[in-house]
Amino acid sequence: MPLLEEKIYTIEAIYALPEGKRAELIDGKIYYMAPPSRKHQDISGELYADIKSYIRSHGGDCKVYAAPFAVYLDEATNTYVEPDISVICNPDKLDDKGCTGAPDWIIEIVSPASRRMDYYTKLFKYRTAGVREYWIIDAAKNQIVVYDFVNGDMAQYTLQDSVKVGIYEDCVIDFGSMDF
Repeated sequence: MPLLEEKIYTIEAIYALPEGKRAELIDGKIYYMAPPSRKHQDISGELYADIKSYIRSHGGDCKVYAAPFAVYLDEATNTYVEPDISVICNPDKLDDKGCTGAPDWIIEIVSPASRRMDYYTKLFKYRTAGVREYWIIDAAKNQIVVYDFVNGDMAQYTLQDSVKVGIYEDCVIDFGSMDF
């Protein structure tokens, strides 16, 4: 019995989506995204504000973006993602469409529909693309998993902990002080 040929999509399929419809393209497959919950948005907003404040107060050159923000992770494998938070320190990776290449730091906030994608598929994609640091925030599990790909380390925290940011010398995110 012959196998059915699976359609491989390109970035043009993402651009052809109807207004308001969001999806990611990973290895040529389209993954539609559900709207985030209020708690998801609260966590994202708190993180964005803390990171932006840190960068600004330290005269940093890095830029922080919250979803929806286009990251063209790997054109060779047709991979386009919209991480919840992206920090890019190389201005040459940024253009009007988003980021081409690996951001330095990515944060994904887990939703029921994204659990497998965030913990497995994106973990592999981000590591192999050259992301330096990847955080998975899982409010349902009261857990933050931090991957430091540069040093090959992984650590786990709770949503009450303070977490050191690996790409900066003295940046700590205090989850216990956040309002979500």
